[in-house]
Amino acid sequence: MARDTGRPLRADAQRNREKILAAAVRVFTEEGLDAHFERIAKEAGVGTGTLYRNFPTREALIEAAYRNEVARLCEAVPGLLATMPPHEALRAWTRRFIDYATAKLGMAEALRAVVASGTNPYAESHELIQAALTSLMNAATAAGAIRTDISPTDMFAALAGIALTSANPDQREQAERLLDLTLDGLRPTAPQAPTN
Repeated sequence: MARDTGRPLRADAQRNREKILAAAVRVFTEEGLDAHFERIAKEAGVGTGTLYRNFPTREALIEAAYRNEVARLCEAVPGLLATMPPHEALRAWTRRFIDYATAKLGMAEALRAVVASGTNPYAESHELIQAALTSLMNAATAAGAIRTDISPTDMFAALAGIALTSANPDQREQAERLLDLTLDGLRPTAPQAPTN
């Protein structure tokens, strides 16, 4: 991973790091493990020296790019809940989940190489995503917008199934239909009073 000096990154260095991680996801998704650092740097609009300073190895870059995708997915929850009703926030987040799953699928070969090198990029990702989904579902349940007999674990399994069958970019319309079907199934069968 990038050097940890114990100090927060300057704003420009943080922006560069974020641009590198976003470009890495795109390039590894398109080119797999054969992606060149030079192309990632160019896509990010930074020099290769900046890329190597942040991520001295291919494995460090792949792991950081994947973990960044997980973080972006999970960190979106408070903003979604602050700007829209809980059931709409849940709907919007499920679309982001499919974006995350599509990136993960595209990076599968690169992620396998990281695992083979002895690192586990997936450590904690399931728990973080499950916690994000639980927050959304708890808010929607409290608002009376979804059924109370469907657990976040059930919903995660449904989302994982949709991702498994429809995460390819050319299957996005199918993924959207399956998400709508799943979310429609969460609607309460009878009006439910919000919980206090």
